Amino acid sequence: GRVSSVRIPIAPHNVEAAAGGRLLLAVGADEAGHGGGRHHGDPGRVIVLEPVAGGAPRIIAEIPAGHHPAHVVADRAGQQAFVTDSGANALLIVGLEERRVLARVLTGAYPHGLRLSPDGREAWIANVKDNTVSVVDVAAAREEARIPVGPSPVQVGFVPDGNRVFVSLRGSDAVAEIDVATRRVAQRIPVGPGPVQVFATPDGRFVYIMSRDGWVQKYDIWSLAEVGRIRAALNSRNIAISPDGQRIAVANYLPESLTILDADLNPLRLIETEVGGTPSRVSAVYQAPQRRSFVLALKDAPEIWEVATADLAIRRIPIDEPLDDFFFSPDYRQLIGANRAGDKGVAIDLDDGHKVAELPLPGMPHLGSGITWERGGRRVMATPHLGEGVISVIDMQDWSLVKQIKTDGPGFFLRGHAASPYVWADVFFGPHKDEMHVIDKETLEIVKTLAPFPGQTFAHSEFTRDGSHVLVSLWEDEGADVVYD
Repeated sequence: GRVSSVRIPIAPHNVEAAAGGRLLLAVGADEAGHGGGRHHGDPGRVIVLEPVAGGAPRIIAEIPAGHHPAHVVADRAGQQAFVTDSGANALLIVGLEERRVLARVLTGAYPHGLRLSPDGREAWIANVKDNTVSVVDVAAAREEARIPVGPSPVQVGFVPDGNRVFVSLRGSDAVAEIDVATRRVAQRIPVGPGPVQVFATPDGRFVYIMSRDGWVQKYDIWSLAEVGRIRAALNSRNIAISPDGQRIAVANYLPESLTILDADLNPLRLIETEVGGTPSRVSAVYQAPQRRSFVLALKDAPEIWEVATADLAIRRIPIDEPLDDFFFSPDYRQLIGANRAGDKGVAIDLDDGHKVAELPLPGMPHLGSGITWERGGRRVMATPHLGEGVISVIDMQDWSLVKQIKTDGPGFFLRGHAASPYVWADVFFGPHKDEMHVIDKETLEIVKTLAPFPGQTFAHSEFTRDGSHVLVSLWEDEGADVVYD
């Protein structure tokens, strides 16, 4: 794709997209430090850049950030960034609107890689020089735990439900698995360098571990032994597994491609993702089980690709602009994706390849957390917004916006069940984080707001299998699961 370059006044060590792609963060030591050299004690900065259509990004802020900042992540709303300050053994909490460091939290020795928990409540940080992982409560700005993990931890990664964390151990070519509830290492698995993602086969017997450096490894859960390994690319983003477990698709940035492997990690095909002769990175690959296909989101090109899992035939669907964060209809006939600016959703019919609708959805719609149900004989979906206190309800037959339900703040999780007449929606961000809205599926009105623990985060509901009860988590150190009928 087209490459735009901009000179920045640091030697960048790590970059991160924030606010749904509206911002780019770069961290590193000042380029001019120590006579032009870069050392671990050099002053550092967070450089905030804003993409410019058709041109190079522009610098909109330069924020001092300790000594030798190593890695940066941002919250989903793009309001705060979290930076490991390796030179000062600290986590810096940076206000992107205030453009300054809001808090410093001491960690273990030489903090390096970090990730936010899926709920955004904690930062887990790999401390290279004292062989630990720090757990930081980001709202309280304090270290809650420091967990011994093994030699030279460099990066951490969560499983989607947030119950386990995997830590890459550079000093022992292994991955440590941490039980989040007990904050103890459950096991250490020899895996080789740089593991990032872990996926289980449909029968739960094997797991595939993908590294950002393109390595995919297969492990037998019963014996905890590696049974296969291959390098799929130089830089990979995620993987998807076909419903029968016989095809593994690897989305790649470099080279711009999709790698297809069989269940034993034998390479079947390298699909180059080019549009009009210009390569495009693959930002994500999704499994579409009813269609027996993989669906690709292309980062640099206005197309959606569909790859059949059986014969690997490729179908290309032109669209107006790149889309991501897909939500699929239950039959996987249609999808809705968010544009890069995070202000609208675009619905695409995967059968005929046409754009069905374009919906104004300001405030960073989080389509990946959407849910769907039948209302008045029509199927609707609802999505929270990460940057605005609203839930958008969309008619999935004509993709019209049915209603935007005003809430007391931006939410993260929506949950519903076919046996229940209600949608449960948390208010995850802001001063009303202690609230849970209960919404009538038919009237689309908030019928009750629960706040049993004032001032504490009350979020993430889950229905029991039969829909008769709802469990809600109190996200605090002295937490609880609250059961409602």
